[in-house]
Amino acid sequence: MISVRNIHKSFGGIHAVDDCSIEVKRGTITGLIGPNGAGKTTLFTIITGFIKPDAGQVLLEDRDITGLKPHQLFDRGLVRTFQIPHEFNGLTSLENLMVVPAAQDGENLLKAWFMPGAVAQREAEVLVQAEETLAFLGLEQVRDVLAGNLSGGQKKLVELGRAMMSGAQMILLDEPGAGVNPTLLNQLGEKIQRLNSERGITFCIIEHNMDMIARLCDPVIVMASGTVLTSGVMEDIRKDERVLEAYLGSSETGDPA
Repeated sequence: MISVRNIHKSFGGIHAVDDCSIEVKRGTITGLIGPNGAGKTTLFTIITGFIKPDAGQVLLEDRDITGLKPHQLFDRGLVRTFQIPHEFNGLTSLENLMVVPAAQDGENLLKAWFMPGAVAQREAEVLVQAEETLAFLGLEQVRDVLAGNLSGGQKKLVELGRAMMSGAQMILLDEPGAGVNPTLLNQLGEKIQRLNSERGITFCIIEHNMDMIARLCDPVIVMASGTVLTSGVMEDIRKDERVLEAYLGSSETGDPA
């Protein structure tokens, strides 16, 4: 689904991503882990078009997407979420979902003036889709609550809902578990699994919660110092001395955190 080839990115002489190559296979939930400063979020930001790499190539389904803008990648079915949710604070949870689908008739001034029936029909379709998405996520009770008043976990679920509303088949989740209480974290993990198994959506997840990674992800890719250190199943990753060294600064026995 995604192929990252020899990506380089520096900021002021610091190599944030250094000759990094990864593969995300269609239909997987792939984990991307590593210590702070490993280059994970920078890599996500490059893949999704928010910044350009200094060198290297990104392919989506064997098509070169290097340097394309986020809105162009949205149209190709590739979206991401963020460590800190980017909700529209002044809109309700429902409205946050309804603004997502592209090319809505009401966004065209001429159609809004001269084709009010088509505009109303499309808006009704989007409303049904948004209601179904809220129900899937278990957020019906906050349907009319301003997104700025939601808990951290609810905001993360709304972010996932917005990705669903886009129709994307490849979703990159940046620390979906950060700041989420255990109950909502389990709910979030269950929704990701269902979207993967029932709708065939491919995920790549950056996460520091190793229990969540172990439960959801296969394979797991480990980054350190801007490049890939190793990859494989979580059971083997936990025992890898190089991974322990990267996280702990020594080869002491422990679990990556």
